[in-house]
Amino acid sequence: MVCRREMEENIIPDPDIDVYMKILGLDICEDTMVGNAILKGISKGQRKRVTIGETLVGPLKSLFVDDISIGLDDSTAFQIVKSLKQFVYLLKRTAVISLQQPSLETYNLFDDIILLSDGHIVYQGPCVQVLDFFASIGFMCPERKPVVDFLQEVTSMKDQEQYWTHKEKPYIFVTAKEFADAFESYHVGKSLANELATQFDKSKSHPAALTTNKYGIGKLELFKACLSRDYLLMKRNSSHYIFKLLQIALVAIITMTVFLPTRTHHDSVTDGGIYASALFYGSTVIMLNGFAELAMMVGRLPVFYKQRDLLFFPSWAYALPAWILRLPLNFAEVGVWVIFTYSIIGDPNVIGRTFLLLVLVNQMAGVFCRLVGAIGRETSMAATLATLSLGMLLVVVSQDIEQQNNLVLYAYTDNIKKWWLWEFWISPAMYGQNALLNNEFQGKTWRHVVPNSTEPLGVQVLKSRGFFTQSNWYWIGFGALIGYTLLFIIGYILALTFLNPLKEHQVVESVQLLSRKKKSVTENKHYGKRGMILSFEPHCITFDEVTYSVDMPQEMKNQRVVGERLNLLNGVSGSFRPAVLTALMGVTGAGKTTLMDVLAGRKTRGYIGGTITISGYSKKQETFARVCGYCEQNYIHSPYVTVYESLLFSAWLRLSAEINAETRKMFIEEVMELVELTPLRDTIVVPGATGLSTLQRKRLTIAVELVANPSIMFMDEPTSGLDARSVAIVMRAIRNIVENGRTVVCAIHQSNIDIFESFDELLLMKQGGQVIYAGPIGHHSSHLINYFEGIEGVSKIEDGCNPAAWMLEITSSEKEMQLEIDFSEVYKNSELYRRNKALIVELSIPAPDSVNLRFPSKYSRPLFAQFKACLWKQHWSYWRNPRYNALRFLFTAVASIFFGSVFYGLGSKIEKRQDLLNSIGSMSITILLIGIKNAGSVQAVVTAERAVFYRENAARMYSPLAYAFGQASALVYGTIVYAMVGFEWSVTKFFWYIFFVFFTSLYCTYYGMMTIAITPNQTIVSFLTRPSYVLWNLFSGTVVPPPRIPIWWRWFYWANPMAWSLNGLVASQFGGIKDHIEYNGKSVSVEDFLENYFGFQHEFLGVVAAVVVGFNVVFGLVFVMSIKMFNFQSR
Repeated sequence: MVCRREMEENIIPDPDIDVYMKILGLDICEDTMVGNAILKGISKGQRKRVTIGETLVGPLKSLFVDDISIGLDDSTAFQIVKSLKQFVYLLKRTAVISLQQPSLETYNLFDDIILLSDGHIVYQGPCVQVLDFFASIGFMCPERKPVVDFLQEVTSMKDQEQYWTHKEKPYIFVTAKEFADAFESYHVGKSLANELATQFDKSKSHPAALTTNKYGIGKLELFKACLSRDYLLMKRNSSHYIFKLLQIALVAIITMTVFLPTRTHHDSVTDGGIYASALFYGSTVIMLNGFAELAMMVGRLPVFYKQRDLLFFPSWAYALPAWILRLPLNFAEVGVWVIFTYSIIGDPNVIGRTFLLLVLVNQMAGVFCRLVGAIGRETSMAATLATLSLGMLLVVVSQDIEQQNNLVLYAYTDNIKKWWLWEFWISPAMYGQNALLNNEFQGKTWRHVVPNSTEPLGVQVLKSRGFFTQSNWYWIGFGALIGYTLLFIIGYILALTFLNPLKEHQVVESVQLLSRKKKSVTENKHYGKRGMILSFEPHCITFDEVTYSVDMPQEMKNQRVVGERLNLLNGVSGSFRPAVLTALMGVTGAGKTTLMDVLAGRKTRGYIGGTITISGYSKKQETFARVCGYCEQNYIHSPYVTVYESLLFSAWLRLSAEINAETRKMFIEEVMELVELTPLRDTIVVPGATGLSTLQRKRLTIAVELVANPSIMFMDEPTSGLDARSVAIVMRAIRNIVENGRTVVCAIHQSNIDIFESFDELLLMKQGGQVIYAGPIGHHSSHLINYFEGIEGVSKIEDGCNPAAWMLEITSSEKEMQLEIDFSEVYKNSELYRRNKALIVELSIPAPDSVNLRFPSKYSRPLFAQFKACLWKQHWSYWRNPRYNALRFLFTAVASIFFGSVFYGLGSKIEKRQDLLNSIGSMSITILLIGIKNAGSVQAVVTAERAVFYRENAARMYSPLAYAFGQASALVYGTIVYAMVGFEWSVTKFFWYIFFVFFTSLYCTYYGMMTIAITPNQTIVSFLTRPSYVLWNLFSGTVVPPPRIPIWWRWFYWANPMAWSLNGLVASQFGGIKDHIEYNGKSVSVEDFLENYFGFQHEFLGVVAAVVVGFNVVFGLVFVMSIKMFNFQSR
């Protein structure tokens, strides 16, 4: 059946990969997207197994695996390690695996153990002799204590004393160094030292034992593999490319309609200027189109770096397929542009040559974009470099202004300052622009000689713009673009080969901090005896026949799976009560996180059924969120605030307004001491794994929820990825939370006996979202053992066996098939199930004199307090973001110096119309690029904070209105450019200039935030914002003066924020000037010229200023409403 379906779907089966997926338990999700923080995909444990799997399938000789058990249930971890052991034995491989909290069964699979503590090897040798070594020093493992926990605790200052057996002697702490010294004198250590001292006999080694090839397969196969993967990713993102194609078609149609009225005019240099404007604008659009995939390219770099360092493939095998596969797309995009624009308004005799040139321009820009992304290596850095380099390419190409009809900057070497001539000659845009204009104006339609002239009209147009008139410049530009494309490809490959990902500095704890930490641990031994300063109202939660389903994935429909919906939870029933600590367990994929998401109200899609009550009343998410805390497994926090500030922000917005600031701070201190965060209070969280450790972030997640003083807490895998001591800290904190009367539910993977038996009750689930046990665990797991041993066919638990590991083993799907038992059906027919149902009915009836959850307002704090808190946090988040701020100021400084030097002295030289247009052109291009940079740089910051916002908003911490806060800076930029360009130094004009630059920068920042708020990711944002910038430029009044814009597009001009900014800048600097300039052979005042040519009037400066401020308000409000209405988190 499977083979027939594979043949029908044209699938070539790979038995090896099928085996590995089966071993790792990935066969059940083989067609599911991996996902990320926003896009729901496979579970965290499954991602871990994918990481293991992509390493195992290679021809490795040695395998090093770090923390293989994180995020996996013990049954799955056992199966994986067992498979790895068979892999090592059968294929004669070497494997070193680091583990945290493995089960005893998993530990027993290993032959040798390396025990590390404080940088010393405490023991290295056979597992069977490790207990004897510690016994020889005076430390004994208790009977019911798992060996792995003993090994992790025996070197700990806090836990070591309990294992000391020589009670007749005084106990003195034995350091890791002393253990290491003792091991060297132990017989296992001596044997190891002798082996290391003996030189290896190479004659015993096979010549082929180590490979001499750097990569696993040949170069052609490497290229094919990368090509195949890139093609698959392009298919998966086909909607993006279709959207991109539609975008360029839309911009092309708009451009065509703007220039259409001039189509038939080839009578003067003025007419040629309009065509030149269209060509310049078209090449700029094509260049910008090449930069559209910057965010997508940079987003894939982390995976590339990992695979590159693991020698999956060389950099060239990754770079070339991306370039080759996008060739057809480039042809299609340029073809759309040429069909809708050039074929209608250009010379039809040279349309083919124009098409080829624009394809090369697109290719050059696209490869240059990838080079910039590989150098930047991070979205903000890459966007900054891309914007700055694009501005430098276009500005030096554009140095003179046309004569009469339209305002476009063109290359004219006589006007370029001497210090920038080198940039003119190395600019690929210069070669492309000269080739395009030569191709057009050397064509048949421009070869006629107009009256009173001896040269063809096309040559006159080229000369008027300062472009080269030799006809061979088409081929010079053609060859230069090919050369630059190849050069940028080589640079891209070299950048991928030699540059490493940008990294933050790791948080390092000083000796003083460690001593404070140890003191805190010592003091915290007795902390569990104390209560907490704030009281709360206990609540229970019941759920009866809860179901959850999603629309059937298309991949499963393709495999002919019957049904319209995929059920993830099937009739789950149970209850969680105050002062009862409940464990939620099951194999990976059983639906533990899904159940907690449903109960906590965090699901944003799918179909939920069943009944959920809170203390007998139907659950209302608006009020339930106020008494519920949810510790997610992804540790989502604002990266640039400190630990204390994270807790202060949560308490500020979630605790009642009746609690004064002093009590609130005391409660925060109490919570920090409870979860042992006091020594880290002033540590900045910092993003990802480069900041706080896994344990520290996990404790911070618990503390952030606990400072809200919730009645019910859900914790998703609070102990995964932690060593035994760290688990003891977390479980001690959780136990204390429960003893204060809260309802706490923890989803856990590990079956560590100490963790497991610290819980009061258990809700056990199997794959398919079905309950197979719900009830008390009992002393030494007696209730659990009695229940499962009472099922016919289930083997008795062996002496010394971990009850939790035994439970997971006997209820696995393999055992169900072997015993022909459906444990969910057994549970539903049991007395335990009937008792639980009766308890659900009992708890679903409100207690006498009780009232439903009700609060006087939707949020704990009034709107102004929410705004003040959000402003406070975002202020620190932005201020402490060195990369974001450094890039903004670096870009501002470099751009201002560059543009100031390029346009040096233009503002003080207003003798003729061309001088005035030069100054206006400098304003136009500078505000456009600074606006694009501000909009682009803020998008990465808003994207990172959006995941935090989803968590905080789900907890009803604040209104989205309070979250809408933005920053922008323009003072440094405006001051430098103002001075270097040479505008008139007067207080009024200077501050008007600063005003318009500042608010232009600000609305661009708000625009960037708005585009993030209305789209699910940065890739779509880049596709959305690129055409908007292009159209802003087209209708700003620089490409086509306002009076010459077709009447059907005038509305766009008035709705264009960049047009109003340019209006304000020009009118504030030159409006009201009575000096005369030459225009069409006549002498007119600057004021009259601006009014007649642009429609700019100094008298309306106040109105223009109000409109510019209004754009800030509009974009800000759209951002606020979008954040409130749209939730792109799929879970």
